Amino acid sequence: MAEEWRRSCAAAFPTALAADVAAVAAVMPAPRHGPAGPFPVVVQGDRLSIPGRLYNDEPTAAASAPLSARRRRLLHCLYSRHCDGRVRQRHLRVIAGATDPWVVPYVVQLAGEYVVEILRDLDRALRVVTGPGHPGRLVYGRFLADNPAFFDRTQRRVVSYWSCYHRLAYPDFHDYPGSAVIELLRSAASEVAGHAPPRLTPRPARRAAGARP
Repeated sequence: MAEEWRRSCAAAFPTALAADVAAVAAVMPAPRHGPAGPFPVVVQGDRLSIPGRLYNDEPTAAASAPLSARRRRLLHCLYSRHCDGRVRQRHLRVIAGATDPWVVPYVVQLAGEYVVEILRDLDRALRVVTGPGHPGRLVYGRFLADNPAFFDRTQRRVVSYWSCYHRLAYPDFHDYPGSAVIELLRSAASEVAGHAPPRLTPRPARRAAGARP
């Protein structure tokens, strides 16, 4: 399993970061079992395979202290894929304002998940990092333009989780934090691509038979 874990870590970041990734993996406790549900993305020409979930305990502060700033960002990216939502949220808060291209897929993936507290954090962070004039706007826009299928799937998941879990709290989909996050990402993508990606929103609810219009 240890060898499988090292290969998974290496595949989750660009090849230029291989030495940094190895150093990060070395301070992480051994996983309880292998990472699950990897998803493919392209980052600046590198094809990555990012874990859907990982099952490593967090390293101690003493173990991670010697890591450089870049290696700590790599660590936070990996733990944003943790099986515990609170752990994902804690590590997301550290990387949400970063503009490294290899950070972006980890942030965007969380937009398509079900924890509404994470979506609120994303909304706040992306209003800054994808805002007009911020360098992160072009970084996010390029990633989304290069990964249209991934962004479409993320939008569908936002709609699905709203419908399954959050419709009562947010009867209007446009008030849902996940919807706000998707619109921020669409705006960044449109600046790079020159046109907005398709907007995937819920279908209108069917009216019951005999109901008045």
